[in-house]
This record gives sequence, C-alpha cells and structure tokens, in this order.
Amino acid sequence: MIGEVSVARLKVVLDDVAPPVMRRIVVPLTIRLDRLHLVLQAAIGWTDSHVYEFRFGDTGFGIPDPDWVDGPLDARKTTLRAALLDTGRKSFRYLYDFGDGWEHSIKVEKIDAAITDIGLPLLVAATGRCPPEDVGGPPGYAEFLEAANDPTHEQHEDVRRWVGATFDPNLIDTAAIDQALEALGRRWSRRKT
Repeated sequence: MIGEVSVARLKVVLDDVAPPVMRRIVVPLTIRLDRLHLVLQAAIGWTDSHVYEFRFGDTGFGIPDPDWVDGPLDARKTTLRAALLDTGRKSFRYLYDFGDGWEHSIKVEKIDAAITDIGLPLLVAATGRCPPEDVGGPPGYAEFLEAANDPTHEQHEDVRRWVGATFDPNLIDTAAIDQALEALGRRWSRRKT
C-alpha cells in the first residue's frame, strides 16, 4: 500500500550466540505478523524451513495448528501495531525452529509517523552472520564454530563439506539481505497489506 504510514524501527538480537547476531530494520507499523516473520527470515538469513512464534508476554502468534488446542493466535490476522497495543509491550520475542530453539529479542526502538512505505522493509544495520540451519541451536552453533576454526578438530572436515571451505561468522552479505527485503516490499506493494 503506497501512501503515508507509521513505521517501526526494530532491533533484533539472536540470543545466546557469539559472535553477536543483530539486525536493525524498519517496517510499516501495520505489517501483519506473518509478513514480519518473512522480513526476519530475510534480514537474519534463515531459510523459512521451520515453525515460528512471536511472543508478546504470555500471548503467542504464529500459524495455528488444528491439532494444538493451546497453540498460538493467527499471525496472519494480527498486525505489529495491534499486537503492541493489545499487549502494551515495546519488546517481544521471536522463536524460530522449535527443535533448535532459536530465540530472538526484538525491541521497538522508535516509531515514526507519516513517511512513505516505498522502500520498506529496510535493513538499517547488521552485525554477525546467521548460523546455518539445523546446526543444533546456540550450543550446536558454538560447537560448529569450534570445529570450523580448528583444523585439528575431529569434525572439521565434515563442517567444511557442509558449509564450504570457510565460514566467517562476522561476514554478512548485506547486499543479499537488501535484495531479499526489496523483493518482499515489491511483492506486497502490489497488494493491500
């Protein structure tokens, strides 16, 4: 939807990993939570291969499972603005891949009014490379980095075959992130949010 909108600048931190993984992004305040999930996938570098949930205190939003009675509320039917207003929170959690247990802390740093949504979502800052999918969560990632950086480690060759010759946890492909976010923005601008 092209026009004047309020936007939120979010600081997203992947918890319990070193070196730190952080992204600052700008999104329309009216973005649906299922779309915010796609923005986070692109901005962090995940592959959208697993279940997710946003946690605003005790309230969860995700994709409901009919077999899960106490599951999350439908993220497709809730906007960031509504979730923030309904829960009275300025920070919340994003859980991704329940098996690996990736947890992200998200803080609303700033809300600005009346700017165009052209060019959104937008990456403002980034540190730290996204861990590989299915590496085993924060403990598995620490072990992965140890093996990747130590040629004498018994799993060093397996890690090299898995991710290529090198894995630099500080190297971020911001051009690829920008391109992925731009593609989402173009796709959504053709339809109403």
